[in-house]
Amino acid sequence: MTLLETISSPRDLKALSAAELPQLAGEIRDVLIETVSRTSGHLGPNLGVVEMTIALHRVFDSPVDKIVFDVGHQAYVHKLLTGRRADFGTLRQRGGVSGYPSRAESEHDLVENSHASTGLSYADGLAKAYRLRGEGHRTVVAVIGDGALTGGMAWEALNNIAVAKDSRIVIVVNDNGRSYQPTIGGLADHLAAVRVSQRYEHVLDYIKTTLSHTPLVGPPLYETLHGIKKGIKDVLQPQVLFEDLGLKYLGPIDGHDEQMVEHALRRAGGFGSPVIVHVITRKGFGYPLAEQNEEDCLHQVPAAPPAPLAGASVPATPKRTWSEVFGDALLAVGAQRPDLVAITAAMLHPTKLDGFARAFPDRVFDVGIAEQHAMTSAAGLAMGGLHPVVAIYSTFLNRAFDQLLMDVALHRLPVTVVLDRAGVTGPDGASHHGMWDGSILQVVPGLKVAAPRDATRIAELLTEAVAVSDGPTALRFPKGTVGTEAEAVAKLGGMDVLSVPADGAARDVLLLGAGPMAVTCVQAAERLADQGIGVTVVDPRWLKPLDEALVDAAREHRLVVTVEDNGRVGGFGDAVCRLLRDHEVDIPARTFGLPQEFLEHAERGALLEDVGLAPQHLARAITEAVARLTPELAHGQPA
Repeated sequence: MTLLETISSPRDLKALSAAELPQLAGEIRDVLIETVSRTSGHLGPNLGVVEMTIALHRVFDSPVDKIVFDVGHQAYVHKLLTGRRADFGTLRQRGGVSGYPSRAESEHDLVENSHASTGLSYADGLAKAYRLRGEGHRTVVAVIGDGALTGGMAWEALNNIAVAKDSRIVIVVNDNGRSYQPTIGGLADHLAAVRVSQRYEHVLDYIKTTLSHTPLVGPPLYETLHGIKKGIKDVLQPQVLFEDLGLKYLGPIDGHDEQMVEHALRRAGGFGSPVIVHVITRKGFGYPLAEQNEEDCLHQVPAAPPAPLAGASVPATPKRTWSEVFGDALLAVGAQRPDLVAITAAMLHPTKLDGFARAFPDRVFDVGIAEQHAMTSAAGLAMGGLHPVVAIYSTFLNRAFDQLLMDVALHRLPVTVVLDRAGVTGPDGASHHGMWDGSILQVVPGLKVAAPRDATRIAELLTEAVAVSDGPTALRFPKGTVGTEAEAVAKLGGMDVLSVPADGAARDVLLLGAGPMAVTCVQAAERLADQGIGVTVVDPRWLKPLDEALVDAAREHRLVVTVEDNGRVGGFGDAVCRLLRDHEVDIPARTFGLPQEFLEHAERGALLEDVGLAPQHLARAITEAVARLTPELAHGQPA
């Protein structure tokens, strides 16, 4: 039996000797590498926090003391130490262990939201609640990465935490120097906990090599630490941020020395007031393939493709992802448009802006995990005569909505927002499904929204979007590989007609599919044709504003059906129904989309089937709807 197999709760950790902890750390890394390589997930961040997480659970008493993981993708080690080792092999699989903290899984998991820079605000509120309830013995621990500290919300929380002198909060800054350089440039004017030792020398060297490249922040930070090491007491300027805020500071600590981290955490926990513990870690630590991965230290490992069946042919080239197709399209447009610039919020490689960055390094701006700033900065760029393309995940648009509405749209600025991972995203779960943008964008005046159905339409619609000069545009597409191309058989206004009823067949259904769901609608129409139901399939291309050619087309059919991979409430389907009502078109309409609930983690295809958005389910539901309009079909068999 391994040491890890003896750990069923954090209390078991406390019984281990210091000599046993390196063995436990090694066993944890073995499990992480084996599991994540098979199931996909965030490998690099978790390899880097093994010793730190062990120390957290040896010092604090979870769940009495609350541990809040900002972002949450670095909580795999926490899961292994809190009773989920036996099920860890099901990581990110349907019905298995979530890739983020999950309140349904364990009393040790508190915050499920995996959006960055929120953890300190949760901690502030929790600590205040415990004080007011007379539970002052409980400590709240917030684990936040240096990348998440680039988000403005984290600094809003720090501003409030600093004045809550009686709040028992320990803020662990997991600084791996890899995400986006730490913005904690000013340190308190005495770093009493810094260990002047050979081990500290290694940390200092690490800080020198990683932070000295940070504009404004890095060099002063290194000089500060170097000065303190030599005994200079008054190196820092009086306006240093943490000193001004009044926060106690311990560090920097070697995050891969469990005993050193444990000692610092015990000191921090004993203060009884807010303390920052600065821990230096190395992303991917202990796994050479991750440590040497220059792009992101194997931040997120994709799932291994299934082995081909015996005798099956292997594709000569792998399918391309939506993100890759977008990246190539943007590069092509950028070569023709010197005024085109790109903005990313800490997602250069995932959104595939890296190719554009290599070709045009002066035309890409990475603002860190700060979507709000990204959007308003784009407004400024547009005011300056450029056309910004803001590429972010759909789920992260939520936090930049005010800026899109009031800073971009109000001024009718030519900004194109590219929403990657729109719709159902799969294994990342509820916080990452991009099922809200199609609804919230509908309320923005003057905004035009496009949704490509296939690879060809990405380039086509992106070119049209960046050509708009009198207001903002948005382009949304899902996660995963691009599927089948669907060529138009006719045009309807500016829309593409993908399928029409057979000669002589009735025009029963006008079937409108948003984005990739248009291809699904073509497949559903084939099933409906077998039932003698005539279907016209239309890809609107632009979901907002709607093409008014839909009005006359609706009048020519008996039923209008919309399909979208967005929440049904306030989305594309509701907009179509409103258009028909405004034009007094009295035609029955059905809207199909995602239920307005937080969907679990599972593969995209499985979730779409669950909610009735697979071709066979749509065909069955539409057949039943047509049957209700046609009494003689009421007893027919569904598709």
